[in-house]
Amino acid sequence: MTESVARSIDLNADVGEGAGHDADLMRFISSANIACGGHAGDEATMAATVALARSHGVAIGAHPGHADRKHFGRRELAIPPYRAVTLVVEQIARLEAIAGEPPQHVKLHGGLYHQVARDRWLAEVVTAALVGRWPRVALVAPGGSCLVDVARGFGVCVAEEAFVDRGYAPDGRLVPRSDRGAVITDAHEAAERAVRVVREGIIEAVDGTPLRIRPDTLCIHGDGPDPVGLAAAVRAALDAAGIDVRPMLERAQ
Repeated sequence: MTESVARSIDLNADVGEGAGHDADLMRFISSANIACGGHAGDEATMAATVALARSHGVAIGAHPGHADRKHFGRRELAIPPYRAVTLVVEQIARLEAIAGEPPQHVKLHGGLYHQVARDRWLAEVVTAALVGRWPRVALVAPGGSCLVDVARGFGVCVAEEAFVDRGYAPDGRLVPRSDRGAVITDAHEAAERAVRVVREGIIEAVDGTPLRIRPDTLCIHGDGPDPVGLAAAVRAALDAAGIDVRPMLERAQ
């Protein structure tokens, strides 16, 4: 291996979505993506999750998405740029009002996450709105996506993300959840993937294709079959490998 070994990584999880695992997940993660009323969550769940994150020293982030609760915000819905801006800004503002301070980071959810990461015009409009309102917020984006380039062009702190509990297609996109290999449930496999992608910058696609990505943050979905067991295994493996787990903005300093 010729590339330098990464010595730190952020470990994030999607929380406040009603899955019932948040309290246990907080013991292992460094950043929390809190659902803020779009695909899931309301004022009560946001307040409870903010308090829980603070009690564990976990960084608070906003997790806005399509207001499509029937499909948990995972469908890609046609949306004009101005509406995407309104959707995102209003949800982040709701979390900010409850937390009493701006979120450390923003990670879009589900269908909206993929749409903004792929559509340059949508990425530019949404990023401009974010930086105009929250100039110091970090933006989580799929590793290697156009959103990474767009956000950096705006001077935004970008955290490139890799998923340890989701399968990748050979083209670097996530495998649709309806397809075989889309969700990784084996904790040992997820832990091995986490260490390898941090240390070597490689994560394998479902067909074995090595994909190159240099992540700043790793994601664990809080609504998986056993997110706590998976998070525990990933955190233990990172610790054993000498990889420090810390919030994304701390890593950037």
